Amino acid sequence: MASDGSEEFRLVSPAFSNEGKLPRNYTEEGQGAKKNISPPLEWYNLPPGTQTLALVVEDIDAPDPEGPIVPWTHWVVANIPATVKGLPEGFSGKEMGGEYAGIKEGNNDLKVPGWCCPKLPTHGHRTQFKLYALDTQLHLGNKVTKEKLLEDAIQGHVLGEATLMAIF
Repeated sequence: MASDGSEEFRLVSPAFSNEGKLPRNYTEEGQGAKKNISPPLEWYNLPPGTQTLALVVEDIDAPDPEGPIVPWTHWVVANIPATVKGLPEGFSGKEMGGEYAGIKEGNNDLKVPGWCCPKLPTHGHRTQFKLYALDTQLHLGNKVTKEKLLEDAIQGHVLGEATLMAIF
Protein backbone atom coordinates (compact mmCIF):
# COMPACT_ATOMS: atom_id res chain seq x y z
CA MET A 1 0.00 0.00 0.00
CA ALA A 2 1.30 3.44 -0.86
CA SER A 3 2.35 5.54 2.10
CA ASP A 4 0.23 8.49 0.90
CA GLY A 5 -2.96 6.42 1.18
CA SER A 6 -3.71 6.60 -2.55
CA GLU A 7 -4.18 2.81 -2.71
CA GLU A 8 -6.87 2.85 -0.01
CA PHE A 9 -10.30 1.42 -0.83
CA ARG A 10 -12.46 4.51 -0.83
CA LEU A 11 -15.97 5.75 -1.51
CA VAL A 12 -16.63 9.26 -2.80
CA SER A 13 -19.40 11.34 -4.31
CA PRO A 14 -18.92 13.97 -7.00
CA ALA A 15 -21.88 15.80 -5.38
CA PHE A 16 -20.45 16.31 -1.87
CA SER A 17 -17.23 15.94 0.11
CA ASN A 18 -16.64 13.58 3.02
CA GLU A 19 -18.26 15.13 6.11
CA GLY A 20 -19.73 17.78 3.80
CA LYS A 21 -23.35 18.84 3.56
CA LEU A 22 -25.74 16.50 1.74
CA PRO A 23 -27.15 18.60 -1.14
CA ARG A 24 -30.85 19.39 -0.83
CA ASN A 25 -31.79 17.66 -4.08
CA TYR A 26 -31.06 14.29 -2.40
CA THR A 27 -33.39 15.09 0.50
CA GLU A 28 -37.10 15.72 1.05
CA GLU A 29 -36.26 19.42 0.86
CA GLY A 30 -35.08 19.31 -2.75
CA GLN A 31 -36.30 21.79 -5.32
CA GLY A 32 -38.23 21.02 -8.50
CA ALA A 33 -37.40 17.99 -10.61
CA LYS A 34 -34.26 17.15 -8.64
CA LYS A 35 -36.01 16.00 -5.48
CA ASN A 36 -35.68 12.70 -3.67
CA ILE A 37 -33.11 11.14 -5.97
CA SER A 38 -30.17 9.00 -4.95
CA PRO A 39 -26.77 10.75 -5.02
CA PRO A 40 -23.98 9.72 -7.39
CA LEU A 41 -21.30 7.51 -5.85
CA GLU A 42 -17.89 6.34 -7.05
CA TRP A 43 -15.37 3.94 -5.54
CA TYR A 44 -11.71 3.26 -6.06
CA ASN A 45 -9.04 0.65 -5.26
CA LEU A 46 -11.20 -2.40 -4.61
CA PRO A 47 -9.46 -5.02 -2.47
CA PRO A 48 -8.03 -7.93 -4.51
CA GLY A 49 -10.56 -10.75 -4.91
CA THR A 50 -13.63 -8.49 -4.78
CA GLN A 51 -16.54 -10.06 -6.70
CA THR A 52 -19.42 -7.85 -5.58
CA LEU A 53 -20.13 -4.80 -3.46
CA ALA A 54 -22.92 -3.99 -1.03
CA LEU A 55 -23.96 -0.52 0.13
CA VAL A 56 -25.80 0.50 3.29
CA VAL A 57 -26.78 4.14 3.87
CA GLU A 58 -27.96 5.13 7.34
CA ASP A 59 -28.73 8.18 9.45
CA ILE A 60 -26.47 7.23 12.35
CA ASP A 61 -27.91 9.99 14.57
CA ALA A 62 -31.57 8.99 14.20
CA PRO A 63 -33.43 9.49 17.47
CA ASP A 64 -35.61 6.76 18.92
CA PRO A 65 -38.30 8.35 21.12
CA GLU A 66 -38.21 5.28 23.36
CA GLY A 67 -34.50 5.18 24.01
CA PRO A 68 -31.03 5.25 22.48
CA ILE A 69 -30.04 6.32 19.00
CA VAL A 70 -31.03 3.70 16.44
CA PRO A 71 -29.69 4.17 12.90
CA TRP A 72 -32.35 4.82 10.25
CA THR A 73 -31.76 2.95 6.97
CA HIS A 74 -32.05 5.13 3.86
CA TRP A 75 -30.76 2.70 1.23
CA VAL A 76 -29.56 -0.89 0.85
CA VAL A 77 -27.95 -2.06 -2.40
CA ALA A 78 -26.49 -5.54 -2.95
CA ASN A 79 -24.73 -7.55 -5.67
CA ILE A 80 -23.05 -4.58 -7.32
CA PRO A 81 -20.55 -6.21 -9.71
CA ALA A 82 -16.88 -5.43 -9.02
CA THR A 83 -16.63 -4.19 -12.63
CA VAL A 84 -19.03 -1.31 -11.85
CA LYS A 85 -17.11 1.81 -10.78
CA GLY A 86 -20.02 3.70 -9.22
CA LEU A 87 -23.75 4.41 -9.19
CA PRO A 88 -25.05 7.37 -11.20
CA GLU A 89 -27.24 10.10 -9.75
CA GLY A 90 -30.85 8.93 -9.67
CA PHE A 91 -29.89 5.24 -9.92
CA SER A 92 -32.39 4.14 -7.28
CA GLY A 93 -35.70 2.78 -8.49
CA LYS A 94 -34.72 2.64 -12.14
CA GLU A 95 -34.65 -0.51 -14.23
CA MET A 96 -31.12 -0.39 -15.59
CA GLY A 97 -29.61 -3.03 -17.82
CA GLY A 98 -26.04 -3.63 -18.89
CA GLU A 99 -23.50 -3.67 -16.08
CA TYR A 100 -26.21 -2.70 -13.55
CA ALA A 101 -28.61 -5.56 -14.41
CA GLY A 102 -27.89 -7.85 -11.43
CA ILE A 103 -27.93 -5.14 -8.75
CA LYS A 104 -30.62 -5.57 -6.09
CA GLU A 105 -32.05 -2.72 -4.03
CA GLY A 106 -33.20 -3.72 -0.57
CA ASN A 107 -35.84 -2.30 1.73
CA ASN A 108 -35.19 0.92 3.60
CA ASP A 109 -36.78 1.63 6.99
CA LEU A 110 -40.02 2.67 5.27
CA LYS A 111 -40.20 -1.02 4.24
CA VAL A 112 -39.90 -0.25 0.52
CA PRO A 113 -36.95 -0.87 -1.82
CA GLY A 114 -34.79 2.01 -2.96
CA TRP A 115 -33.48 5.36 -1.75
CA CYS A 116 -35.41 6.95 1.13
CA CYS A 117 -34.20 10.51 1.23
CA PRO A 118 -33.57 12.23 4.55
CA LYS A 119 -36.43 14.25 6.01
CA LEU A 120 -35.66 15.46 9.49
CA PRO A 121 -37.21 17.74 12.09
CA THR A 122 -33.69 18.94 12.93
CA HIS A 123 -30.52 19.21 10.89
CA GLY A 124 -26.98 18.15 11.76
CA HIS A 125 -27.53 14.40 11.45
CA ARG A 126 -24.76 12.30 9.93
CA THR A 127 -25.70 10.14 6.94
CA GLN A 128 -23.22 7.28 6.61
CA PHE A 129 -22.64 5.63 3.23
CA LYS A 130 -20.82 2.33 3.90
CA LEU A 131 -19.59 0.19 1.02
CA TYR A 132 -18.56 -3.42 1.59
CA ALA A 133 -16.21 -5.25 -0.80
CA LEU A 134 -17.22 -8.93 -0.84
CA ASP A 135 -15.58 -12.10 -2.12
CA THR A 136 -18.88 -13.60 -3.30
CA GLN A 137 -22.22 -13.04 -5.02
CA LEU A 138 -24.98 -12.82 -2.40
CA HIS A 139 -28.11 -14.97 -2.47
CA LEU A 140 -30.61 -12.90 -0.54
CA GLY A 141 -34.00 -14.04 -1.83
CA ASN A 142 -36.78 -11.66 -2.79
CA LYS A 143 -36.78 -9.36 0.23
CA VAL A 144 -33.45 -7.73 0.97
CA THR A 145 -33.05 -5.87 4.26
CA LYS A 146 -30.11 -4.29 6.05
CA GLU A 147 -30.44 -6.90 8.80
CA LYS A 148 -30.41 -9.82 6.38
CA LEU A 149 -27.42 -8.31 4.59
CA LEU A 150 -25.30 -7.33 7.60
CA GLU A 151 -26.21 -10.01 10.12
CA ASP A 152 -26.19 -12.97 7.79
CA ALA A 153 -25.23 -12.69 4.13
CA ILE A 154 -21.90 -10.84 4.28
CA GLN A 155 -20.50 -12.61 7.35
CA GLY A 156 -17.11 -14.06 6.49
CA HIS A 157 -17.12 -12.45 3.04
CA VAL A 158 -15.98 -8.85 3.72
CA LEU A 159 -12.64 -7.99 2.11
CA GLY A 160 -12.81 -4.30 2.93
CA GLU A 161 -15.05 -1.39 3.90
CA ALA A 162 -15.14 2.21 2.69
CA THR A 163 -17.17 4.95 4.35
CA LEU A 164 -18.41 8.33 3.15
CA MET A 165 -20.17 10.68 5.57
CA ALA A 166 -22.58 13.48 4.72
CA ILE A 167 -24.22 15.96 7.08
CA PHE A 168 -27.94 16.73 6.75
